[in-house]
Amino acid sequence: MHMFVCQPPIKTNRRRRRRRTEATDLEAVRSFRRNIKRTLKHADGQKQHQGMASANTSWPEENFSCSICLDVFSSPVSTPCGHNFCRACITKFWDEQVKYKCPVCNELFNTRPDLRVNILISELVDRFGTSLRVKEQPCVEPAEVPCEVCTGTQLKAVKSCLVCLTSYCQTHLEPHHRVAGLKKHRLVEPMDRLDDRMCKKHDRLLELFCQTEQVCVCQFCTETDHKSHPVIPLKEEYEEKTAKLGKIEAEVKQLIQERQKNIQDIKDTVKRSKVDANREIADGVQVLTALMCRIEKCRDDLNQMVKEKLKSTVKQAEDLIKGLEQEIEDLTNRSSEVKQLSHTKDHLHFLQAFRSLKDPPPTRDWTTVEVRPPSYVGTLRRSLDQLEETLNMEMKKLRDAELKRVRQYEVDVTLDPDTAYPWLILSEDGKQVHDGGVRKELPDNPKRCTQCTCVLTRQSFSSGRFYFEVQVKDKTAWWLGVARESIDRKGRTDWTPETGYWTLHYYNKDVSVFYDKPAVCVPLRAELQKVGVFVDYDEGLVSFYDVEARVHLYSATGCTFSEPLYPILGPGPLEHKGDNTAPLIISPVNQTD
Repeated sequence: MHMFVCQPPIKTNRRRRRRRTEATDLEAVRSFRRNIKRTLKHADGQKQHQGMASANTSWPEENFSCSICLDVFSSPVSTPCGHNFCRACITKFWDEQVKYKCPVCNELFNTRPDLRVNILISELVDRFGTSLRVKEQPCVEPAEVPCEVCTGTQLKAVKSCLVCLTSYCQTHLEPHHRVAGLKKHRLVEPMDRLDDRMCKKHDRLLELFCQTEQVCVCQFCTETDHKSHPVIPLKEEYEEKTAKLGKIEAEVKQLIQERQKNIQDIKDTVKRSKVDANREIADGVQVLTALMCRIEKCRDDLNQMVKEKLKSTVKQAEDLIKGLEQEIEDLTNRSSEVKQLSHTKDHLHFLQAFRSLKDPPPTRDWTTVEVRPPSYVGTLRRSLDQLEETLNMEMKKLRDAELKRVRQYEVDVTLDPDTAYPWLILSEDGKQVHDGGVRKELPDNPKRCTQCTCVLTRQSFSSGRFYFEVQVKDKTAWWLGVARESIDRKGRTDWTPETGYWTLHYYNKDVSVFYDKPAVCVPLRAELQKVGVFVDYDEGLVSFYDVEARVHLYSATGCTFSEPLYPILGPGPLEHKGDNTAPLIISPVNQTD
């Protein structure tokens, strides 16, 4: 008797499910088996020499890549048509579709297929995925363009597609090299903010530049809104703007250098100011100390002189008193003797005693004797005279130092014939001027002085300090100084600071300042031979010096200058006797004097 035992149904069901799964994965399995065999065979051959890492690197990367994200599989699953995807990728893909189809072969499914884990691929990914990830492109750096498809860690983009408006890393760029439709896309070097490079109106690449409206346009814009406008490629405009930018950069660099130089000049000015201040303090302390010492000496001399005179008078008085007291004592003794004798009643004794009475002591005629108090008249004056002499010596040193200091700001100026009064004659070198006595016919020039007998220099000054010297020897009349640019050159005006003149005037040995009313007269110690003019524009200072005598003549302080200043010379008119023919001469400064 034979017994037939049937297998449990559950085992039969398992076999059937296994067959269906194997049939479903047959296409993928066959492909992967071939690759596995080649890889493992290659790995075994290389293992003896290079180790397991060499086998890993020989596996084709595309066999481990999801067709949707193009990245290494993560939780790989298979569809009924045999294609493999990341579980998250295919799930998201079907969530966005009305009909369920395969992203690779486009096979339609009536219902949403159940996704099953592909164990074989998972194991292969676990085995070879590590080496694949090691060979991935480097992560994006802060200054580089990132891949816009990468999820998680973003990789560096190698190209940007102007059709897709997307930047791709090497892995995600692969379809553009493989798919026929994507091969036609325009790839460029990686760019960020691709949306900004597209025309908002026509959705085309901005690759032209409108020179009329100075905006970037696309090809369609040149056929519509910018049809009549001249346009050029962006590259040409870029090159032109780059050239301008280079020029602007050079200009900015120059401006920066100029300002750095200004800063250095200011620092140098501060440094010189500190040096000048220290020198001024040292000079002042030296002079004042010398004066204080001289004053103390004058005080001591005065005290000593007065005390000696007083001592002599006191001694004379004491001697006289001593003589008088001696005579008083002698006379007192005689008075006592006489008084005693006058009381004697004995005639004999009286006469005998009277005979022996001593002669009266000699006395001096005190009616002509007197003690005269000492006279101090002139004592203080003589001390002050000595102090004045010392002061004058120190003042001379100061004047020499001051003149030497201002002469350091010498400027070379020449007379401008276009400004000269028609009667004046200028030397060829522009350094001398005198009145020729005859009016010349000259072209009408707006700069010419037609009512004032003067001439200005070619050079003007709007800041800083300047100094020049003018020889005035053998002249009976002249005036010179500085004037502002806007003086009235066609009319007669008073030569005052209010009208723009800061000048020194000389006429018949009288010197006055600014020709003002009332005039400020300047005393002279000697005949003027040469006059120095110093101007500190920023400080508002105008000073005049007698160069030969080393004497400061006058200084105007607190002046307000708001426009260029010109040195101005007026040689004065010819006198009726033919005097005043000597010229005014702009002389070079002798720095060694």
